Amino acid sequence: MRKKLFLSTLAIVLVTLALSILAVELVFRQQFSNYLTQTAEATLDQLPARLEAAYQGHGRWDKNRLVDLGQFLPMGGELSLLDSQGHLIETIANPMNSMMSDQSQGMMGMGMGGYAVPAWKTKTFSLSDAHGPIGTAVIRYPSASPALNPRDRSFTSAVLRSLLLAGGLALLLGVLLSYWMSRKLSSPLGRLTQAANRIGQGHLEERVPCATDDEIGRLAAAFNAMADNLKGQERLRKQMTADIAHELRTPLTSMRSFVEAFQDGILLPDPGNLAALNEEIDRLVDLASDLKDLNVAEMGALTLNPEPVTLDGILSKVVRNLSPLLQEKEIKVTWQPPEPGHEVTLNGDSRLLTRLFYNLIQNAYKYSEAGGSITIRLQRGPDFAQVQIQDSGIGIPQADLPNIFERFYRADKSRSRETGGTGIGLALVKQIATLHQGSVAAESKLGQGSTFTVRLPLEKQGTQKQRLPLP
Repeated sequence: MRKKLFLSTLAIVLVTLALSILAVELVFRQQFSNYLTQTAEATLDQLPARLEAAYQGHGRWDKNRLVDLGQFLPMGGELSLLDSQGHLIETIANPMNSMMSDQSQGMMGMGMGGYAVPAWKTKTFSLSDAHGPIGTAVIRYPSASPALNPRDRSFTSAVLRSLLLAGGLALLLGVLLSYWMSRKLSSPLGRLTQAANRIGQGHLEERVPCATDDEIGRLAAAFNAMADNLKGQERLRKQMTADIAHELRTPLTSMRSFVEAFQDGILLPDPGNLAALNEEIDRLVDLASDLKDLNVAEMGALTLNPEPVTLDGILSKVVRNLSPLLQEKEIKVTWQPPEPGHEVTLNGDSRLLTRLFYNLIQNAYKYSEAGGSITIRLQRGPDFAQVQIQDSGIGIPQADLPNIFERFYRADKSRSRETGGTGIGLALVKQIATLHQGSVAAESKLGQGSTFTVRLPLEKQGTQKQRLPLP
């Protein structure tokens, strides 16, 4: 990963640097050529005045002075000086022409070694003094950009060398930055890979630092959240296994004791002893039922069969069925239905809603002391029905509230099945509420009791069967 990032970043740096150097070189050559062309044109425009001044100084054409004026001609150019009658007086060339390289001559159109000969430009100037015309100057020079003289070539070479040096330094800096960036980007991913391997080996406490707020930092945070969830699920799995082992061992041990006592003649299989044995069997049946519900929930196989149901009737039936159990602990139940004529009817699954409220009221019973109270309120909102089940029990610690609807979670780990259960009931409550597009929430103060609030929408939810997703 690091090698790929380094090579990719380095390739981008190299391509960008090469294109930048090429662009700068092309622009420099073009602009410098334009500068030379403009300078040559300006010099040519001044040449007639120089010729006239040379003539007036002597009253005649001085060949030595004329040769000196050749330095003002473009490289590769020549000047033909004609008298007033059109006779050739002198041909003047730039003295640097003889020093030009073969390549430069070819570029100027000298036809060396197969170079194409470009077109020539011609300028004609009439020369005169105070007495009248003194001649004509005809200047021929290549139409291409002026060739570079040694001084210009030296300047151009120095600029290009500086450009290449700067490019080399930029390349070195690019290599260092590419290595640093590849290391910076790949190191967190490497740590994530190592942490993932550690978690795969069972080290669920492994975490990665979240030092940044970019995509990698958010990935690390998501990874840590996943690891926390896995650790929590592992903790719940171990707790569930221990709970199930305990719940199985207790009735099986009791049943074994009864059977051995019957075999040894210590106890007689009279109705009382058989009833006690039957209670232990019922405990096993209830546990198997809970495990079945758990399996159904984990497979997402709970389905909703909606039909018009009245919440008043469901709650009244649940309270009535649990009355003998509540009376054993002398728990006072206050049922507050809506006013007559304001019954709450919605589309829902009667069986699942009965299970939902049965679990909540039974949970309130388990955690309420003898002589306590349970209050059940049913209210109708503008677009939802709200059921509150409030108990005067032991309450739930604030640290446990966010987790009580998780599968197998038991807030009171010291209690047996008669109080804490296997941690399935409230998880099923949440799933059933979610399946009905509703919600369930809990509020509690330690030592003052708990309040569970269920909200179910009143609008039509359709008639098709729906499948509950995995919690």
